Amino acid sequence: MTRSGLRGAVLRAIGWSVDGDDTGHRIALDADIIEYRIVRAARRSIGIRIDLRGVTVRAPHRASQRSIEAALHEHASWVRAKLALWRSRRRDIVPARWIAGAPIAYRGETLAVALASARRKSIAIGRGTFSIAHPTPADEAAVASYATAWLRRDALRVLVPEAADLARCIGTPEPAVRLSSARGRWGSCNARGEMRLNARLIHLPPELARYVVAHEIAHLVHLDHSPRFWALVATLHPQHREARRELREWAAALDA
Repeated sequence: MTRSGLRGAVLRAIGWSVDGDDTGHRIALDADIIEYRIVRAARRSIGIRIDLRGVTVRAPHRASQRSIEAALHEHASWVRAKLALWRSRRRDIVPARWIAGAPIAYRGETLAVALASARRKSIAIGRGTFSIAHPTPADEAAVASYATAWLRRDALRVLVPEAADLARCIGTPEPAVRLSSARGRWGSCNARGEMRLNARLIHLPPELARYVVAHEIAHLVHLDHSPRFWALVATLHPQHREARRELREWAAALDA
């Protein structure tokens, strides 16, 4: 047996894992059976991360399985609540089907689609409802096409004034805003002052959408991610660090 193989056998014998990414673990947290994976790294403490993939425990190389399970039990309520939030976000962003009762996220709130027959097409946002009036409400494809186009127009209605307001805050010219459908980017801009913002921002909470706009407005001054750029972002959106973290969660949910 090689030295590394002997070391691995000894570590396993005393309950330490040598795997970098160890999947397939399960644990009972209250009434739920939770699956999780372990990622070993050079760190001092055990951390728990929950995202679209589920539960990931980041642990020191020498952390025992018992200590990992103890950490999960200690944070059981938080783990279960966070998993429930992810599951709801995953299905509630954009309707899988445009039918009555389907959930949709609109400006950070989960609404239920309501359909009604009408001569003229229209959409109204009510208390908990995303109401669509359409000549053929049973025609899913037609409803989806109309609702998607309406959401894009609404995104421009919200985002263009936001960009103008933030540009005025730092004394830059109001940018020309266009919508994007890119899967991997919330926004972009160039040296000509042209800005593209993802149409799906209309699904996010207003403060997160505003952060994306602030980020791109700052790029009109600094076309990089230098300390000067982030200092400017901080003046436009003081909670930008928190917004960035939450934005990553929404991005994963939207890509589900």
